[in-house]
Amino acid sequence: MTQYKLEYLWLDGYKPVPNLRGKTQIKSYDNFPTLEQLPLWGFDGSSTKQAEGSSSDCVLKPVAVYPDSTRKNGVLVMCEVYHADGTPHPSNSRATILDDPETWFGFEQEYFFYKDGRPLGFPDKGFPPPQGPYYTGVGYTNVGDIARKIVEEHLDICLDAGINHEGINAEVAKGQWEFQVFGKGSKKAADEIWVARYILQRLAEKYGIDIEFHCKPLGESDWNGSGMHANFSTKFLREVGGKEYFENLMKAFEAAKEDHIAVYGPDNHMRLTGKHETASIHSFSWGVGDRGASIRLPINFIKNGYRGYLEDRRPNSQGDPYQIASQILKTIATVPIPSNT
Repeated sequence: MTQYKLEYLWLDGYKPVPNLRGKTQIKSYDNFPTLEQLPLWGFDGSSTKQAEGSSSDCVLKPVAVYPDSTRKNGVLVMCEVYHADGTPHPSNSRATILDDPETWFGFEQEYFFYKDGRPLGFPDKGFPPPQGPYYTGVGYTNVGDIARKIVEEHLDICLDAGINHEGINAEVAKGQWEFQVFGKGSKKAADEIWVARYILQRLAEKYGIDIEFHCKPLGESDWNGSGMHANFSTKFLREVGGKEYFENLMKAFEAAKEDHIAVYGPDNHMRLTGKHETASIHSFSWGVGDRGASIRLPINFIKNGYRGYLEDRRPNSQGDPYQIASQILKTIATVPIPSNT
C-alpha cells in the first residue's frame, strides 16, 4: 500500500471573507484515493472562529479530491465544515447553494502580487509609470522576473490536479494577474476556484510574496481594481436563447440587483465606480462588448440569435464563488422558459 499525504482544505469562519485553512494526515491506500474512501476529520473550530473553546470540535467532510503534484503522493481534499451532530456549519456556504450541472460557469480570478506592503514592481515610494503596457505585457519592465514564474508554476500545478484551468494573463495594473477556471455546475466550478486560490497562496510562500485578493487594494487612485467576472450559460441559453427570453432575463437581473451585490464580494463600492472598466454599483446595464456594463454580451451573442453565454462583470476578486453562482441561478430561475420552445 502507498502512504498518501492528504491535505484537507476548508473555509474558516472569518467575515466578510473566509480564509482557506489546511492540514495534513497520512493514510494508506492501494491506489489514489477516491472521494468515497476519504474519512471525515475533526479540527479545533475555536481557532478558526467556527466554535467556542468549551465545545470546539468541528468536522471536515470531503467533497472533492485532486492530485497534488507538489508533494510525493500528495492529495488535495476540498471539504465542507459540519457540526459534530452532522448539520452544516453556518460558515459552510457550499452545503446550501443551488446547483445545476447544466449551467456552466467560467470565473476570471484577478489578484495582485504583494511584497513589503505594496504591489510587486511598485517603487518604495510613489507609483510606477501609469497603466497601459502592463495588460498582457511582456518584458522585465512590465512584468518583472518573479510573477511569471509563479503564474506558470500555478498553471502547471492546477492542470496536474485536474482543475479546468483555462488560461492566464498579466492584468491592467502593475503586479496584477488573472487566471480563469471553467466548471459545469456551481459546486464544481466554485470548488476549483477555491482550490486554485489555495494552490496560488501556498506556492507564493516560497517566493516570499503574498496574494492580495482585495478588490481595490490601491484605494481611490487611478489604478484598476480586481474582479472575478462570472461567465455563465444555461442549457436553454446555449441551445435556444432568443431576444424575448434574454430581455426578460436582463429585467430579472436588474430587479435582483441588490441581491447580487450583497454576495458579489465586500467593498465592491470601492471598485464599481463607473471607472476602470466597471459599471456603477448603483445602476444595472448590459451591452455588447461593453466592459463598462454590469453584464457584457460577447460580440457574437446577438448574431447567434441571443444564444451563448453572458459575462457578469460585477463580482469582485474576494467574492465567494459558491454564493455568486448560486445567486445567478436564483435569478435565472425566476424567468420562465418560453412556452413555444
